[in-house]
Amino acid sequence: MSGDSSTRSAAGDRVRLDHPLIVGAAVVVGIALIALAVVYWAEPAGSLPSWIPGHEAGSGHHHVKHGIASFLVGVALLVFAWFQTGKKQPTADGPA
Repeated sequence: MSGDSSTRSAAGDRVRLDHPLIVGAAVVVGIALIALAVVYWAEPAGSLPSWIPGHEAGSGHHHVKHGIASFLVGVALLVFAWFQTGKKQPTADGPA
């Protein structure tokens, strides 16, 4: 099997990472994670909504590491989306 097996589905078809739905989802989730990072940095753990990981009733400390992780993953998703929408380089197996 070739070295790009991570981009192949179970049926052997290539998975298109530049599909508009995947790029759009990456942008939406990336923005949401960056917003979540701001919430982690601004609100103490006791003030976080109960559905957000890190909520601790009555706690006064901030989840700085949660915020950093959320921010970095959000930025990574935005960078992924940016690179997927750039100009395509011609491939060796493509039409000449």
